[in-house]
Amino acid sequence: MITRRNFVTRMAQGMAASLAWPALQSCGPQPSPAAHLSGPNFKLGHRLRAMDFKAPTSEEHTDVVIIGGGVAGLSAARHLKKSTNAFMLLELGEESGGNAVGGSNAVSAYPWGAHYLPLPNDHDAELINFLLEAKVITGYENDLPVFNEYYLCFDPKERLFINQYWQEGLVPREGVPEKDRGEIERFLALMHDFKTKKGSDGRDAFTIPVEESSLDPELLKWDTITMEEFLRQHHFSSPYLLWYVAYCCADDFGSSLNDTSAWAGIHYFASRKGKAANAPSDAVLTWPEGNFWLVKQLRQHLEPHIRTDALAYDVTENAGGVEVLYFDNKSQTSRKIKARALIMATPQFVSQRLLKTDRGLDYKAFQYAPWMVANITTTAGLVERKGEPLSWDNVFYGSQSLGYVNALNQRVGMSGPEKMITYYQPLLGADPVTLRTKAYKTTVTEWTASILADLTKPHPEIEKAIQDINVWVWGHGMIKPVPNFIWGDHRSRATNPVDNRIFFAHSDLSGISIFEEAFYQGHKAARAVLNIV
Repeated sequence: MITRRNFVTRMAQGMAASLAWPALQSCGPQPSPAAHLSGPNFKLGHRLRAMDFKAPTSEEHTDVVIIGGGVAGLSAARHLKKSTNAFMLLELGEESGGNAVGGSNAVSAYPWGAHYLPLPNDHDAELINFLLEAKVITGYENDLPVFNEYYLCFDPKERLFINQYWQEGLVPREGVPEKDRGEIERFLALMHDFKTKKGSDGRDAFTIPVEESSLDPELLKWDTITMEEFLRQHHFSSPYLLWYVAYCCADDFGSSLNDTSAWAGIHYFASRKGKAANAPSDAVLTWPEGNFWLVKQLRQHLEPHIRTDALAYDVTENAGGVEVLYFDNKSQTSRKIKARALIMATPQFVSQRLLKTDRGLDYKAFQYAPWMVANITTTAGLVERKGEPLSWDNVFYGSQSLGYVNALNQRVGMSGPEKMITYYQPLLGADPVTLRTKAYKTTVTEWTASILADLTKPHPEIEKAIQDINVWVWGHGMIKPVPNFIWGDHRSRATNPVDNRIFFAHSDLSGISIFEEAFYQGHKAARAVLNIV
């Protein structure tokens, strides 16, 4: 029976948090550690609205331009590199990686966003080849991949703080009544059935990439309702189960039960079918810096092609291909690139501003969840409650925040008393624009007070040990799979190229913001471009 014990790693949420972003704690402990506020270069990105750029001062020529240096853009570049050197990638940020970037300090490397990769499905050949190249897969035994032991998540993996006790695993069971346990088991059994189910077209009901899932109408109908309605139809009402499923929606989607497609919610449990010779099927791959490690493997040999601090602000088609104008923030000048083809590895709200072509899309259908992430350095070990010891993923049942990941879990050998933890909180609600505006206006003092008020519940002495809190706000953290989006017209039409010159690659084209989907979309666009250049 599946439990998703080792899949779910980024966050946890309380039942109230499944419905709305909780108010910041103004009466909790007052922040005393050093605190910093940072985030992606949204100020440079917002120059797109003003369009106050001077005429280009230089002109270059190449075959392909890629706009966007997240996982999709880097994956496209990696695939192009195998066939040509005539391409360049423009990245808005100071470093490529998108929401998989990471950082480091004297204690450890740490993630700023995505930080794990589940075992890949065995049919995902391109991803498996990449993992072989990166030596994440070291060989095969009995036709099963052998994964690098240093990259498989070390034990202890996951724990849940519930009823003043740290239990092993994330599915609530410590102090949970027998009736609720029975309902949880019934739900997990149902998800297991979906995991093994085939559609009438012979395809897996749910798989990764999303586009390879079954198109059976009896399965796609779940995309028309919310996960909340799905649970109600199947007579699930246990508060423990509802919390857990709400937590899972926040984990992969940054959304709540009442604004997550039921198809996406089921996909979370039923799509991963990876196997390994040296690990259980629910194992995950992780690094202190999270998926930034994978980003660094993707961009090997690509550095000469990557231009950071580069804001693309205009795209124009012409007889020979496309012209891209971009602002070089380092030199404070505008430049022009002429190319035969363009890959827009950007979210649709960015693509909309750059393209003059009417693509017939309702861009409001693309909703992006805002997030807050905080990396916290402590000078001493955490005071622990009873139960399971400090794990890689540490979740608080009933909390209105989202738990933390221990960056030092993968460290080999002896370590000092310092700890490096990454605290995650998706800002949940039906109106992401309002939430995003509120997040940008929240001060670092307010963020810190809210974080400390939450962390002191499982760790009452933690404030005394904290040396530094670094807060990062993602205004558009990930695409939200709201009902009728994944299998709706707008997502499918958004994948169509423009005049066979402009191609698109981003995880929002899948409807689920995970590494595998961004990787897939990047390679798909690169293959299409190579057919015309």
